[in-house]
Amino acid sequence: MILRRLGSWLAVAVLWLLHGLPTPALAALGRGAGRLLYRFGRGRVTDVNLALCFPDMPAAERRALAIRHFEALGRNALELGVLWFGSDARLKALVKLVGEENLEGWRDKPVIVFAPHFVGVDICGVRIAWELARTASIYSRQRNPVLDRFLLRGRMRAGSPLLLSRQDGMRPIVKALREGRALYFLPDMDFGARDAIFTPFFGVPAATVTALPRLAQLGRATVLPVVARQTPEGYEVRVYPAWTDYPTGGIEADVRRMNAFIEERVREAPEQYFWAHKRFKTRPPGEPSPYRRK
Repeated sequence: MILRRLGSWLAVAVLWLLHGLPTPALAALGRGAGRLLYRFGRGRVTDVNLALCFPDMPAAERRALAIRHFEALGRNALELGVLWFGSDARLKALVKLVGEENLEGWRDKPVIVFAPHFVGVDICGVRIAWELARTASIYSRQRNPVLDRFLLRGRMRAGSPLLLSRQDGMRPIVKALREGRALYFLPDMDFGARDAIFTPFFGVPAATVTALPRLAQLGRATVLPVVARQTPEGYEVRVYPAWTDYPTGGIEADVRRMNAFIEERVREAPEQYFWAHKRFKTRPPGEPSPYRRK
């Protein structure tokens, strides 16, 4: 435990030392670190996910895509130093806001900012918090207290965010929405079978939480999609038009719409989606995990 904490503090110190470097220098260092992460981190999980989602892609292309993904992850990891230690001016310069007109009319109204897990989603969440000052987000406390401390530091640096625990259920989230807060919401991970249905993600049945349409209905909220993109200059957070006629009341159709939107955005920049997550770990009864070593 002591060695782990010392290692965590060492990593934080490295981020602090590097955060003042120009973006191109951070990017180059991060890409190099990412290639090491692919080899010694969750490279195999990423390979499995890409094989499931892009079965017609040649294996060599999938491997190249996986490496580019880890280069983006490595760069983003180093740029967390800018989020944690950089000035407001540096952070705002790092993240470009596109589609700002789609935010008009939604300030101080119940809105769910639907943000799929693309590289830079944490940094871009702070940029959104500067635009929608009264935000809320769901935070799961980290087992590593050092990591927990600095992740909270990043989450709390803009606006007046309200952090809610996933363990407290939906009631406080609904309350926050009805108070006119904007919920920054990332529902596209495998959280297990509870409150989830199996719906296709790139043609593969994926345990997908039903919270987006349920919260939109209970909180009388509008869904406003945003997508983070890593660019040569930094990041771009694109705000899409608010969804109309959502939810429909048909939970399967509403969840499928969410996944279909993510699929469209993934095809635009496939290396930037979070493939290192075990998205298909929860399987229908009797179906083995694709991540099990044979």
